Amino acid sequence: MFQPRIPVNPLPTGIVTPLVQPTVVADIAPHHTTDAVVCNHHHAPAPAPSSTLRLTPAGLAVVVAGGVGAVLVIGTVLVSMLLAVAVTAASVAVCAVVLRSLLNGQRRQR
Repeated sequence: MFQPRIPVNPLPTGIVTPLVQPTVVADIAPHHTTDAVVCNHHHAPAPAPSSTLRLTPAGLAVVVAGGVGAVLVIGTVLVSMLLAVAVTAASVAVCAVVLRSLLNGQRRQR
């Protein structure tokens, strides 16, 4: 009853299971069911996609408003944290002055 029981591990079977299971790669080539319509006149080539970001005036206004809002929120949080530290420091200083005066008052009475 008071002897520790050590669990016995089974003997190795020799079967190795990989950690990553292989996945089956399906045929991902597109299948066209209809043929393209051939016409006899010349088409202008499609414009190449540009890598520059173009904003509409409304989009620019949204970005500016979002930036201003973020700056205001972050500024408010930082100012409130600074104010909390200042109030805590002032209260600790007042407590230190009160304790100092109490201790000095006890020394004078003896």
